[in-house]
Amino acid sequence: MFRTSMAYREKMKVDTLLSDYEPPEVLKKYLTGGTCGYDKDGSPVRVELYGHLDMKGLMYSARKADMERVKLKQCEAHVRDWAVMSKKLNKRVDGLTVIFDMDGVSSKMLWRPGLQMYLHLVRVLEDNYPEMLKRMFVINAPRIFPILYKICRPLVSDDTKNKIHVLGSDYSSTLLKYIDAEELPAFLGGKKTDPDGNPRCSTLICQGGNVPEEYYLNEAESSEHMESTTVPRGDKFSVDVEVTKPGSVLRWEFKTDGYDIGFGVFRVEGKESVAVVPVERVNSHMVPEDGSYTCDVAATYSAVFDNSFSWARGKTIHYTLELVQPLDEGTASEIRRMLEEGVTLDTLHSDTILTTKM
Repeated sequence: MFRTSMAYREKMKVDTLLSDYEPPEVLKKYLTGGTCGYDKDGSPVRVELYGHLDMKGLMYSARKADMERVKLKQCEAHVRDWAVMSKKLNKRVDGLTVIFDMDGVSSKMLWRPGLQMYLHLVRVLEDNYPEMLKRMFVINAPRIFPILYKICRPLVSDDTKNKIHVLGSDYSSTLLKYIDAEELPAFLGGKKTDPDGNPRCSTLICQGGNVPEEYYLNEAESSEHMESTTVPRGDKFSVDVEVTKPGSVLRWEFKTDGYDIGFGVFRVEGKESVAVVPVERVNSHMVPEDGSYTCDVAATYSAVFDNSFSWARGKTIHYTLELVQPLDEGTASEIRRMLEEGVTLDTLHSDTILTTKM
């Protein structure tokens, strides 16, 4: 492990990142989070605004190596901060306190490639800075948090899971036990603001948001996670999904090579098909198309790629469909109770949460 880490650090030129590496503009503007102060032990406090993170936009706009380098540069800055604070406080200072804010998280965060990329970045940091995380507080956990956890749990080390705490609705009082109010942003219950009084401390914490399409790079649009097929001219291609639990969420993502295509979703009722997402032509050759539909009725649903309007050419599509099944009510109620009371991540177990790739 040590040799692997040293080889990786040399490859990424980690020792000179702080002085020599300038991240791409899109990452500086839209990769959320930032260091806002120090906890009561003198360790840096980092706020991650996961709900404001457009991981798909970043993946289409920046190379994987640049995202890794940005995260490594952040870690190197923390290491330098430890030395400064150790000298200032005349004691050893290390570790990092992270506030992981999930406000704004929606079902779009279930996009599997984005989750895998985010967890890859986490693993890079675990492998190269294994003792950096001191504690993490997850706040504003949404209803889909158990689903996200179910997907992520196998990829997070046990050591990291034991350092993560999911807080209830009264998270400010807990944060203030570890962080002085003067070091905690006002929007999190502290007193710290920007010089202009902005409670979100935007000069320290990148607020993220949707990445504008003009940043997109064609070569970043990988199709490795997708199925591919060609829809003949004047024809349609459909994928049937059997939904057995009402409330399941059908998610899709697709793109086409060179030309637009129609897309819609139908619920099959005997010999009839009811359009639940009407067919519409989309410019999926310019920007990948994605979306979701909550299936309120247990039935067969058909995702249709419609090329019937084109009599000149077939269309090559790259697509992925996923079905996210809901929690049973007993498990959902138990998890809601646990989130209100506050729990550590390793106590959350829900094997009834399923994500099925079609």
